[in-house]
Amino acid sequence: AYSGIHPDIVILLRDFINHGIVPVIPEHGGVGASGDLVQLAHLGLCLIGEGEMFYQNFTHQGARVFEEAGLEPAKVHIREGLALVNGTSCMTGIGILSVLKARKLLDWALMASAMINEVVETYDDHYSYELNRVKLHPGQNKITDRLQQLLSGSKLVRKRAEHLYNGNGKEEQVFTRKIQEYYSLRCITQILGPVLDTIDNAEKVILDEANSVNDNPVIDYREKSVNHGGNFHGDYVSLEMDKLKIAITKLSMLSERQLNFLMNDKLNNKLPPFVNLGTLGLNLGMQGAQFTATSTVAENQALSNPMYVHSIPTNNDNQDIVSMGTNAALMAMKVIDNSFEILSIELISLLQAIDYLEYADKLSPSTFAAYNTLRKIVPVFKEDSPKYNEIRRVRKYIMANDALLNK
Repeated sequence: AYSGIHPDIVILLRDFINHGIVPVIPEHGGVGASGDLVQLAHLGLCLIGEGEMFYQNFTHQGARVFEEAGLEPAKVHIREGLALVNGTSCMTGIGILSVLKARKLLDWALMASAMINEVVETYDDHYSYELNRVKLHPGQNKITDRLQQLLSGSKLVRKRAEHLYNGNGKEEQVFTRKIQEYYSLRCITQILGPVLDTIDNAEKVILDEANSVNDNPVIDYREKSVNHGGNFHGDYVSLEMDKLKIAITKLSMLSERQLNFLMNDKLNNKLPPFVNLGTLGLNLGMQGAQFTATSTVAENQALSNPMYVHSIPTNNDNQDIVSMGTNAALMAMKVIDNSFEILSIELISLLQAIDYLEYADKLSPSTFAAYNTLRKIVPVFKEDSPKYNEIRRVRKYIMANDALLNK
């Protein structure tokens, strides 16, 4: 086709997948502007029987893996060597995985946001259709739909008219609670809406890139011409990955602020400090875990600096402006992985809050299903103990499973 590569290469890549063979490829080295040269060179080594590969849970030399799997190394024909290394395959692959992870992360962030609204017994108008439909952004309205679905059937969220006014329509003399919630509770649709739109756009761009010809030169076999240019330049991927990591960092900041609301009894006015179900002054509750969340959000914020504009000339100034697409994709993946950890800490804290308030039987069917499942992973606790194993188990679960458990 347009790269002048034989089908044998594609068939061998298929055989790698079917045999569980994974080429060992370093994270660092590519600048994303003559494609992912360094990373794809390691893939090319594996295809010709050299390099290193993961196979049957161990790292082996390529020749041994081919022998054990009963495969034959590729014989590289004219033009194929360049085609193997000259493209955006590495950054695009990381980008696809990042988008998939980001969607799952967003779903669990919505679940946590629904739960905290129930814990607070918030009013439902901030995620109402009437409020959100006057904003024309599709992400905000989709988030509204999802929150409505998650909180449908809840016995905890309240109607403003029923609780702020008496039967005669006269205002109460003294309001005993905040009229409007803190922004981390009230502005969920406005904060997570742009995150969803960013994920959607990133998916479109990444899939377009995956289905494009990212080689150079491009062979037009119909016209029998060779066209030299720069389709290997990874700017589309780089920019989308930078946008994605910024959006996910904001998601993690929302999660951390919601966590802080749960920790601070002066803010929530209904929970013990640090959701401590033990003895105040003796036990710590979730105090130590909050430090981890705060630290990890700070790392996300630092990682959010864009790689797209961090071009450094290289290759004797032949590549005088580069995309840094693989670096951008790797950083986006790191931010997403970090955010699962932050969200895990918030979810555990929410479980503790729900049990302290004895609200489990008042939750919506959706949030109760999540509560019930996560409680099997982390039982209620009062005494102090290291929490890294519980955080790890929750993180592993939410990275692998759908948030909407009762659909």
